[in-house]
Amino acid sequence: MNYLAHCYLSCTDEDLMLGNVITDFMRKKEEKNYSGRVLEGIQLHRKIDAYTDKHEASLSLRALLRPRHGKYASVVVDLVWDHMLCKYWSDYSGAELSAFAAPIYEVLLRRKAELPESFASKVDAMVASDFLLSYSTEDKMRSSLRWMDNRVNFPSDFEGAIIDIKDNHDYIADLFKQFFPDLIAYVDTYCNC
Repeated sequence: MNYLAHCYLSCTDEDLMLGNVITDFMRKKEEKNYSGRVLEGIQLHRKIDAYTDKHEASLSLRALLRPRHGKYASVVVDLVWDHMLCKYWSDYSGAELSAFAAPIYEVLLRRKAELPESFASKVDAMVASDFLLSYSTEDKMRSSLRWMDNRVNFPSDFEGAIIDIKDNHDYIADLFKQFFPDLIAYVDTYCNC
């Protein structure tokens, strides 16, 4: 899962959310700098990723994406799941997506000193670009995927994920609707939201 899902799955707990969001920006040895619910959020992030990677729906989506994305299909799976969460947001939350994101941005900026340096140095720009909604529309998703294509040092076609989604929308939506409720139930057993 990508950032939006990790925030959503943080049980509206600020510390848990902070840990859940920073995990991809830190080295394992930096974990010792955190404790309490922030550390639990880091651990939750890893549990969510492991569960997602092994779920049958993710495996099916990865197989669909592999012809275009090769070994990076698993990266694209996370982005597609966030796109699907944006698309079906009202099925899982009564809040508007932008209203959900705004307080998260406030927390990240207010607690910037607690963020790993690799995240702290980027957080202002990420918030300014509304990064939690990066996959909310086709145009935003295309822009994010193009940015990824330009950032990597290998031949990639992350932007081609747009074609995969369009050509297989109903199938991907069905996979997401199988997967995401299972993930919510799994997280509920971990943090009792």
